[in-house]
Parts: sequence; structure tokens; C-alpha cells
Amino acid sequence: MVRELAVTHDTLFAGRLACLQHRDGYRFAVDAILLAHFAAPRPGEKVLELCAGNGVVSLIMAYREPRLAITALELQPQLVGLLRSNVALNHFEERITAVEGDCRSLADHVVPAGFDRVVMNPPYRKVASGRQNPDDEAARARHEVSLSLDEAVTAMAVAVKNRGRCVMVYPAGRLASLVAALKAQRLEPKRLQMVYSYPGDAGRLVLLEAVKNGGEELAVLPPFFIYQSAGGVHSPEMAALYAP
Repeated sequence: MVRELAVTHDTLFAGRLACLQHRDGYRFAVDAILLAHFAAPRPGEKVLELCAGNGVVSLIMAYREPRLAITALELQPQLVGLLRSNVALNHFEERITAVEGDCRSLADHVVPAGFDRVVMNPPYRKVASGRQNPDDEAARARHEVSLSLDEAVTAMAVAVKNRGRCVMVYPAGRLASLVAALKAQRLEPKRLQMVYSYPGDAGRLVLLEAVKNGGEELAVLPPFFIYQSAGGVHSPEMAALYAP
């Protein structure tokens, strides 16, 4: 029997975007905010979000750029339910289509090579790292229980059209593995930005955009700081991402 999870009603952008989340399950964090803005989809693009969870990345992209056709794919049924509720709550039915499905059988759910841009916040941690419950919603979103890095990148390569763009957020410490996985699928890294908690701290996350069958030329963007200092005040750049 599927356990019913309590839901919280959260908002972004001064209340202009609503997002239902499971109180004790997977909840979005700053990495989703960063990814949604770094993805920078262009008006008129067909966008696919993989491992969509409750849909917050798709919601932000649709809010920031209304002229998109977004498909959001999620494996876990309870998260798909939240995703669909969030689409309806924000009246984004004409912008976002929610699909329940497994990235490992992507061609069963979407048209291969049918998207201009594929966006993904994949499970970060290997199965043996950290404490986890394999039946827990959050564990499946954060650990490679149901999807490995290679499988995630393969799904992106299947979905994106030639010369299309794939965008991910990933732990900085696993950047080498991410680049190797992308290159193995002919997804050439083109734009990279390291994310730091604050100046002087070690890099925590990396935002990376790759182009299918692109040439070897990588633009390394200036570092992005979430906070101005260890005191916890958002940097102007981070504050701008939360602005209405």
C-alpha cells in the first residue's frame, strides 16, 4: 500500500509561483533554483525535464519564459501526482505536460531526438554513500537507487536533437565523472559555472551545459556565490534568482 504523505504549500517569487511538496519526502533545494535559471531556455523551445520530482524546475522555467512547451518526466507515482497538481495550481496546463515514466526506457514515453533542450537534476550520490532507505522518496531522488549517472546521461542523449542542449546540476566533486559520461554520449561540454556557498569556500555544485555533437570549446563562467559570506546573507546574484 502506498503511504499518503503530508503536503506543504510553498511559494516562490513573492507568492507568484506555488509549489506543493511532501513534508517528509523529497523537497526541492537551492540546486533546483540554480538549474532552472542556468538552463535559460529560449522562447518557442521544446524542453524536457528528466527526474522532475514535484516539477519545481519546470514550474520556474514556465514562469520565467511563458513561450515554452515543457514535458516533465518523473518515475515515482506520488511525485507525479504532486507535479500534476502543481501544473494545475499555477494554471500551466498549456505550458507543461507531466509524464510518469522511467528514464531508462525513455523512448517508451517521449519522442527520441524530439527536444531542443533537456534539463536534469539527477540523483547525486552513489548507492553506497550516505545513509539511505531504498524505499524512501527522498533517497530515490538523491541516490542512484533507480538511475545511475551513465543511465541519466544516456537518457538525455536519446531525448535531445542534434545540436540541442543538455543542462545539469551536479556535485563539484563528481565533475570528472560527469564530463566523462557526457563525452561518451557525444554531448560536448560548452558552458560551465562553479557554485560556491560563499567566497573562500570550496566549490559545492557545478552547472554544466553540453551540446549534442558540438565542437570542443568550453566557456567557463565567473564563479557563483550563494551567500555573501559565511553569515548567510544571499549574494546579489542569488537574490536576483528569487526576485519576482
